[in-house]
Amino acid sequence: MLRHPSRFLVAALALALTACGHRPGTVMPAGWRYAAPPPPAVGAHAMVVSEHPTSSQVGAEIMRLGGNAIDAAVAVGFAQAVVNPRAGNIGGGGFLVYRQADGRSFALDYRETAPAAASRNMYLDSLGELTDRSVIGALAAGIPGSVAGLWEMHHRFGRLPWREVLAPAIALARVHVIDSVRARTIENNRESLERFPSTAAVFLPGGRPPVDGDTLRNPDLARTLERIADQGPDGFYKGQTADLIVAEMRRDGGIITREDLAGYRAVWREPIESTYRGWHLIAMPPSSSGGVTLTEILNILEGYQLPAFGTARLMHLEIEAMRRAFTDRNRYLGDPAFVQAPIERLTSKAYAAELRRGIGRRATPSTAMPAVVEGSQTTHYSIVDPDGNAAAITTTLNGNFGCKVVVGGAGFFLNNEMDDFAARPGSPNMFGLVQGEANAIQPGKRMLSAMTPTIVLDSLGRLAMVVGAPGGPTIITAVFQVISNVIDHGMSLAQAVYAPRIHHQALPDSLQWEPGGILPGERRKLERMGYALRVHPGFMALINAIRVTPAGLEGVSDPRTVGAAVGF
Repeated sequence: MLRHPSRFLVAALALALTACGHRPGTVMPAGWRYAAPPPPAVGAHAMVVSEHPTSSQVGAEIMRLGGNAIDAAVAVGFAQAVVNPRAGNIGGGGFLVYRQADGRSFALDYRETAPAAASRNMYLDSLGELTDRSVIGALAAGIPGSVAGLWEMHHRFGRLPWREVLAPAIALARVHVIDSVRARTIENNRESLERFPSTAAVFLPGGRPPVDGDTLRNPDLARTLERIADQGPDGFYKGQTADLIVAEMRRDGGIITREDLAGYRAVWREPIESTYRGWHLIAMPPSSSGGVTLTEILNILEGYQLPAFGTARLMHLEIEAMRRAFTDRNRYLGDPAFVQAPIERLTSKAYAAELRRGIGRRATPSTAMPAVVEGSQTTHYSIVDPDGNAAAITTTLNGNFGCKVVVGGAGFFLNNEMDDFAARPGSPNMFGLVQGEANAIQPGKRMLSAMTPTIVLDSLGRLAMVVGAPGGPTIITAVFQVISNVIDHGMSLAQAVYAPRIHHQALPDSLQWEPGGILPGERRKLERMGYALRVHPGFMALINAIRVTPAGLEGVSDPRTVGAAVGF
């Protein structure tokens, strides 16, 4: 039952009054593959939107049983570790932004940390050149934070028993059916997965990748989840699971120790809160760069009456805002336990006004920005429960299947988050990000992230949207564009998510765009402005979002992959 039946209707009316309406000039490029979005999922009471249909169903069922948004978040998180192994995880880490129906907001940082034996130059060869050891193999793994984070959020805010919210994931680990998307992802990564016997044993049974409709059994993972269900985080960071992780480190040249595991802690932080054209945003602070960078982009653009969607003039302003925000991200941001970043200044309207004055009619070369001396296999899910509590959760292994190593006897992938550090400050990581000293490797440090779980409130302070995505640095710009599409261009949530996107991260100094996403005439205008255009090689983030509407809750999963929105 809807405990507060007027909550969503009142918020929806406020949202309708604030929205400017779909602009007649907003036209998608001819041939854009997502030009006609289907109707979104609608729920009168609650909604879960995730990258996998089964995990969305798990979260919705938990709320049907009386659980709240955090119970659902924990259940979805563990289910994702089973059914979405390329990105769902208990061997990685993530972030939670949570807003209670009473208006209080919270942020939980359960990002991975560098092991005690980590060192600044650990991924350089004898000539000082970068190797691939930050990307593949056990040395690439940071200390996982997911189990600690899910436990911490449930311990503080959960309603159902811990074991009950883990039960669906345990059942799925014992047996579940592989769909075509997951089967294709395993096939595409077969060469790297078969390098590690423990990985091949689980995901290449009989020496071949599974196909659509195959049954996958992972009894080792089921037993790991059972230990977590029985013992809480001690079932992962101590005892048998910890022993299995350390044994894997010894086999594959990793450096995580029992002491590293036992010492890991998730950290509660103050969210980044900001406004944009009267709307209110609640986002993740460092060690995520998402909230600060998103705020800086929006603050810069707030000073303009934005041109119509799809025009070169609009994209010029967006690119220049992105360029300046990413330049600051790469220079200043890092783990707040190690780096004192000027966050108040970076997120201020006054600073945005200073940056805005440097934007002219042509591209600003990134080399003209102040000098910088210094993943994409993430998953996001958005949840709103019947009481109006909202959770935005983004977690990651970093690369596809993390470092490709499954912990022998435990059944889960380890992350390769150490590549999110600046392994050699001034050189690009696997996402092309050129980062500096603030994000250099240090023992115990959390690597900088681009994850951007965000909650948006309307002008009356009522829940309006829950937004987030996987996609490496394109997460930040995708979340920005979806929010702007709704607020500035009057799009429905489905239109906002399905619309073509662009991305600029300062370095490399090129505009990335989706094939078919920019009209030819507008591309030529951008080139005349001095922009180098490059087609983005993969997906440009995968948004999973919820919006309050007069019909209740509207859920949209990005068409660039196969996810699902499940409401009731």
